Amino acid sequence: VQLQASGGGLVQPGGSLRLSCEASGSLDSAMGWFRQAPGKGREAVSCLGRDGSNTYYRDSVKGRFTMSRSDDKKTVYLQMNSLKLEDTAVYYCVADPWFRCPYYSAYQTYGQGTLVTVSS
Repeated sequence: VQLQASGGGLVQPGGSLRLSCEASGSLDSAMGWFRQAPGKGREAVSCLGRDGSNTYYRDSVKGRFTMSRSDDKKTVYLQMNSLKLEDTAVYYCVADPWFRCPYYSAYQTYGQGTLVTVSS
């Protein structure tokens, strides 16, 4: 399975973006979104378990970001609202049969990143 992330772009503070991660096949996997800001390490943003029973949001995005999955399980989304300057980063989606959050290197499948820039 290959993952294709999209939806990044330039947005003003307070704005919204929705990232998508589409799989080349059906994804019966735990999924995650990670990000890496310039000069910083990669960090977990949000993760979902295979059946949605496990969820993770990093504290700084709680109440602003929502992760969801399409009914056909081929796409996961990250709805990002009330964006802040510090949300600027390259965002990556990941997949694994098991819930690995917040450990990026533990995931089995990685998508390419999509750049989110929050700037006035």
